[in-house]
Amino acid sequence: MRSEYTVTQVNAYIKNMFTQDFLLRTITIKGEVSNLRYHSSGHIYFTLKDGGGAISCVMFRGDKERGGLSFLMKEGQQVKASGTVDVFERDGKYQLYARRIELDGAGALYEKYEELKKRLAESGMFAEEYKQPIPKYITTLGIVTAPTGAAVRDIINVATRRNPHVHIILYPAIVQGAEASESIVRGINALTEKNVDVMIVGRGGGSIEDLWAFNEENVAQAIFDCPIPIISAVGHETDTTIADYVSDKRAPTPSAAAELAVYEYDRFLQDLGDYAFTLTKSMESRIKEMKLSENRYKENLRLLSPMGRIRDRLLRADKLEDSLNSKIDKKISLYRHRLNIDIEKLKGMSPLDRLKGGYSYVADESGKNIKSIDLVKEGDKLNIYVTDGIITGTVDGTKVLSYGKEE
Repeated sequence: MRSEYTVTQVNAYIKNMFTQDFLLRTITIKGEVSNLRYHSSGHIYFTLKDGGGAISCVMFRGDKERGGLSFLMKEGQQVKASGTVDVFERDGKYQLYARRIELDGAGALYEKYEELKKRLAESGMFAEEYKQPIPKYITTLGIVTAPTGAAVRDIINVATRRNPHVHIILYPAIVQGAEASESIVRGINALTEKNVDVMIVGRGGGSIEDLWAFNEENVAQAIFDCPIPIISAVGHETDTTIADYVSDKRAPTPSAAAELAVYEYDRFLQDLGDYAFTLTKSMESRIKEMKLSENRYKENLRLLSPMGRIRDRLLRADKLEDSLNSKIDKKISLYRHRLNIDIEKLKGMSPLDRLKGGYSYVADESGKNIKSIDLVKEGDKLNIYVTDGIITGTVDGTKVLSYGKEE
């Protein structure tokens, strides 16, 4: 017959198995602290993890107060926790009941790293205003790294591929161990004397212990004091050192540092062609504008010059003369018309016209018109004007006409 058990019974059985296991009664586990929580009760709950797994942990307040913890725990610390692995029957989960927690070697370094990082940040060494721009076009590249390994090969390969004309100077530094920080400082100073255009300082990836030389204060100070722009390339993308914060530019990898430092020569030639084309078009446009301006200035000078004004005055005089002549012609035509009318009127009143009609004009010797017999006497000389000449005669006598005045 199949046996049946309650959850409580199974959890109790498993707890008993853990209790009887001597190894789990007193065990030390090291790992990275995560999910850290200080409870109001004074207990500390956290998780220890590494690349392959994680285990829940708790330290009761009593164990902490008895000296089991002498530092302030923080996320990311590497610690060693000693205690007992046991089962919490209610939840059916096992966890480490830590009685003593101390910093691991890497954890102690991490604490030192955080302390130095905070102090240097407060001093202003990480401030953006002190960062030097990386020059766009360089001719000399300095490298401070180990003479062997993937880092230097990657930097050289990428740099020469992007621009085979860049001169590379390598300072073979020690990048790990007790002498590493001084070697890196000497390398920065040596390449500064070489007056390279930009400098790459770094190495390949590793643990915090392997990368520690780049967390030393003397290296940070040397990078900060260097008059040449420095690109840090320490470890992999997830690794961050003090050198990364204080350098002028951080690259996630050595290859990326070479890409930041060295411009692409082929792209440079293409840019030159683009600039030349743009410059030519700009110059042509500018010359065209200047020619248009020149033509405008010439026209303005022509209009403002004395000869131009004289020509304008001559043209205006010609127009005025034409206008005056036109007005004179109109006046002459008008007076000629009036004259013709007056002539016709005078013709109607002219004695000659009357003479042509059979009449004659009688005048005395002085030319005075004789209109009445009272103006003459016998013997007076008279001139009688007819159409084709003058008839002279003498008055023999006078006679009053019946329609005239009586004597």
